[in-house]
Amino acid sequence: MQYPLQLKFKVLAIAHQLSVTDATGALVCYVKQKAFKLKEDVTVFADKEQTQPLYTIKADRVIDWNAKYAFATAAGAPLGMVQRQGTRSLFKAHYDIYDGAEIDMTIHEENPWAKFFDALFGELPVVGVFSGYVFNPKYAVTRTDGTQVMRVTKRPAMLEGKFEIEKLAEMSEQEEIRAFLSVIMMVLLERMRG
Repeated sequence: MQYPLQLKFKVLAIAHQLSVTDATGALVCYVKQKAFKLKEDVTVFADKEQTQPLYTIKADRVIDWNAKYAFATAAGAPLGMVQRQGTRSLFKAHYDIYDGAEIDMTIHEENPWAKFFDALFGELPVVGVFSGYVFNPKYAVTRTDGTQVMRVTKRPAMLEGKFEIEKLAEMSEQEEIRAFLSVIMMVLLERMRG
């Protein structure tokens, strides 16, 4: 993948769909979250026509603050999982990324006040439409040794969500896929919070 990656989705869509493009504008993947499911079920495709599945992301339980979301290849080979830390994420988003049974990375919000004011400003009549231009939260993906490997930044946009994913350190292919899929799931879950 050629960084930075651009992640975009329509804010007013029934079934959440997002596309990820690389620095050259080439499509990296297209993500579709199945609508009206009690258990999260997300498929990552290689194309917008949704004919070539690459990965799946599935929740381990029905709607839960602390659900784990398992990653697998299209053939079903496990790649790891991400878990939102429910009560810890009420004000400041926090996710643990697992390479199996062990936590190897985390995602945390760098400044929770940015998202708080973004959501608050978005509720104001008329001017709330412009909330996507004012406050832009950032998230850091960090190894357990403290090395920051990725940064995710919400970008100004109207009627769509835009995020930029920057790679800050070298990672193995497995780490990069796990971090990337975790960021996708985090964006899908956090988009409701502002």
